[in-house]
Amino acid sequence: MASVATVTRALLGKNVLNKCKVVSATSQASIKFYSTASYENIKVEVVGSKKNVGLIQLNRPKALNALCKPLFVELGKAVNDFDADSNIAAIIITGNEKAFAAGADIKEMQNNTYSSNTKQGFLREWEDISNCGKPIIAAVNGFALGGGCELAMLCDIIYAGEKAKFGQPEINIGTIPGAGGTQRLPRYVGKSKAMEIVLTGNFFDAHEAEKMGLVSKVFPVEKLLEETIKLAERIGTHSPLIVKLAKQAVNQAYETTLKSGLQFEKSTFYGTFATVSLIFAFYTPKSLNESSSYITFVTIFYSSELKVLGLHVYLQNSCYLLQHNPIFG
Repeated sequence: MASVATVTRALLGKNVLNKCKVVSATSQASIKFYSTASYENIKVEVVGSKKNVGLIQLNRPKALNALCKPLFVELGKAVNDFDADSNIAAIIITGNEKAFAAGADIKEMQNNTYSSNTKQGFLREWEDISNCGKPIIAAVNGFALGGGCELAMLCDIIYAGEKAKFGQPEINIGTIPGAGGTQRLPRYVGKSKAMEIVLTGNFFDAHEAEKMGLVSKVFPVEKLLEETIKLAERIGTHSPLIVKLAKQAVNQAYETTLKSGLQFEKSTFYGTFATVSLIFAFYTPKSLNESSSYITFVTIFYSSELKVLGLHVYLQNSCYLLQHNPIFG
């Protein structure tokens, strides 16, 4: 059986033969309609029953979706456009059944030097993904190796197909992960497991990834995208503002101490009370035995960002308190 190092070199070697396609200028009009003609290395679509889920598919199948700079420039642009679109609740990044992304493009990196990497800010395009305010879900089928695994970890949630393979095989070609592999992996799976993955370069499957906490759920290959869209739609039923605040609060756990994180959480929690709308309605019942009532006075307090989704009625002595669950628009 071929060694992991041999497989790694074979996979990464494909990248040398597949140059990235250069991105052409994109007009604002084409962005509005998410035309795939605007991109060369990704496909972009709006999906879901309410058309509120942004879907981005890495589209370099001959190179197993190798991650080159032009691809990441397009990916960052698509993520930023979806993040700015008030109609989009969540974003999905996926590949194809063979590969989510099999790693970085070696052809692109072979002439890099320490000096050029530092001056040019090599891999800085990746920050567009981590800076997105909306939830990003990775739907991983096939290989997610090296940069592909790091891209998945940049996302907020990872769903995987049962045949997915993860790994950080950079050590097999004489380097180390450079886009978060040595930093995010220990936070997600613990130091010991992260050390094993990084120091051996071994691959691990979707079920092991789920067991160690890297992946949320595993699905049959043909069900993966469908289930990921369902998750995005479920997130989309909640307040976009509250979803964003919740994402920030969870991410803060990886950026600071427990004490500082708890302070951040409490401050954010308090802030949500500035967005909650209470509707007080005073009723005059015809009699204690009759269920029908007449509203004699209503006072509504709300922020301009709120719109009422539903009302829940609570009886308090001689008046009713109506409190609703808001959806922020």
